[in-house]
Amino acid sequence: MTQGKFDFTGRAVLITGGSTGIGRATALAFGQAGASVAIGSRDEEAGHELAREIEQAGGAAFHLRTDVAKDEEVARLVEKTVSRFGGLDAAFNNAGTLPPTGALADQTDEDWERTIAVDLSGVFYSMRHEIRAMLAGGGGSIINTSSVAGLIADPGMSPYVAAKHGVVGLTKAAALDYATQGIRVNAIAPGLVRTGMIEGWMNDPEMRTTVMGYSPQQRVSEPEEIAGLVLFLASDLSPFINGAVYPIDGGQTAH
Repeated sequence: MTQGKFDFTGRAVLITGGSTGIGRATALAFGQAGASVAIGSRDEEAGHELAREIEQAGGAAFHLRTDVAKDEEVARLVEKTVSRFGGLDAAFNNAGTLPPTGALADQTDEDWERTIAVDLSGVFYSMRHEIRAMLAGGGGSIINTSSVAGLIADPGMSPYVAAKHGVVGLTKAAALDYATQGIRVNAIAPGLVRTGMIEGWMNDPEMRTTVMGYSPQQRVSEPEEIAGLVLFLASDLSPFINGAVYPIDGGQTAH
């Protein structure tokens, strides 16, 4: 650390779901800490704008349109990162989607399959290619975005709960697979975060009352409040943290 901040100078970081919300805030934080940042997302306009913002602040960054549900697109993102920056030191697998709220029997095949494809298979594909790159480079740190829904369950969210519980399992399994090979794998479990994903909830008075009831602090967090833990887990300050899952939920899962 330098001057109280993380120092990722000379390190390459890859972020999926990186153009908005938690991903955007974390990409900016990594850029400010000196990292070269590869941003993967489906939103090309926002992704390119973010890369320009990091570069205009003196950093190095690029955006590549990436649908993490497609293995070949994830592979291309990792390959470009290694080619552009010379390796891969840390990865933040943050891309995700949220299905419409509804009881399990009302969930459609399409909602189930898309949620599992993005929120679970996308993490698997990402880790598979990232780990191969990190093994070739001597190690690294991977942080996956699960959710409080990966630790507990709420009604009306069965595909999301299943996928996010799966992310916790993948995180722990990969952490054990590569613990002696210089690769650490951890997960964060955010609660309510002010992103586009929950915008519909917050704009509906009844739903807003319900979800705010989940928060002991009676507020949602900002994306910037999530980024710090991601940088810590990617840094040299956390060498013995592996296979862990960290709630960032204002106390929601403390009940």
